[in-house]
Amino acid sequence: MIAPLASITSVLSPLKNVIHDVLYAIQSHTGLSWAWSIIVLTVLVRIALVPLTIKQMRSMQAMQRLAPEMKALQEKYKSDRTELNKRMMEFYKENNVNPLGSCLPLVLQLPVFFALYLVLRDFASNPPGGDLSFMFGTIPDITAKTSTQGIAGLVLIVLYVVSQLGSTLLMPTTGDPRQRYLFMAMPFIFVLFVINFPVGLMLYWITSNLWTVGQQAVIRRTMPPVTPAGAAAASGGARRSSRTPPKPAEDEPPPPAPAAQPTREAKSAQPPKSPSPKPPPSSKPRRSGSRQSAAPRRRRKG
Repeated sequence: MIAPLASITSVLSPLKNVIHDVLYAIQSHTGLSWAWSIIVLTVLVRIALVPLTIKQMRSMQAMQRLAPEMKALQEKYKSDRTELNKRMMEFYKENNVNPLGSCLPLVLQLPVFFALYLVLRDFASNPPGGDLSFMFGTIPDITAKTSTQGIAGLVLIVLYVVSQLGSTLLMPTTGDPRQRYLFMAMPFIFVLFVINFPVGLMLYWITSNLWTVGQQAVIRRTMPPVTPAGAAAASGGARRSSRTPPKPAEDEPPPPAPAAQPTREAKSAQPPKSPSPKPPPSSKPRRSGSRQSAAPRRRRKG
């Protein structure tokens, strides 16, 4: 047990020195306590990992998009694990997908996590100048174990579990529900180990989880949701163009068919229409004519 720890310490010694110097620079230039200096250090580390986080999100979205095709390959070669692994590697290469890309930010944070642990271990043996307390003095020393801090330590453990669950729920998955359930169970399993971590290390983990929650909330607003390949093809096939008339609803009767227009042959075969009869002239005599006929009669009498 001591030999592996010594080898890890020697490997992480350069990174430990970097974390030590950055932490000292933050505390000396800002005048913050060591606990808040660790929180600022966590934010700086997460800012540096933003490009890898964006790559992680794109990789996970690609895995979500290709989930139906991967499931089809698993069903096809489920009896031959060797052939399945070969086909899956070819599938990843053809689609330019890295299945380990989603784990890259977490993997890069682990060395920082262990290096900070080594720094806090040195603080416990050689306390630096400055304030090592947190939460208004309820935690007098951030190098002490979380399990020894009473109610304040319990609050930190609850914050760790809640923040870890929040980051897990907001993190997109590859579509496998078992993987999601495993990630949701991990905070409760890790409680058995993190209660023995120094308080400063718990602050790093909680701050990193809260950063992940806010980051995922921003990404969900800026990045569109992913549609699996099979669902996209189905929706694309059902999508009609602007020239395609809409289908009538089942409960509505179809519209009446338009009347057929007669052709030229039908028009020529129809008999000509007979002219409509004119109304007979009126039998009432005109007054002007009666006056003209009466005038010559009067002249004859004279």
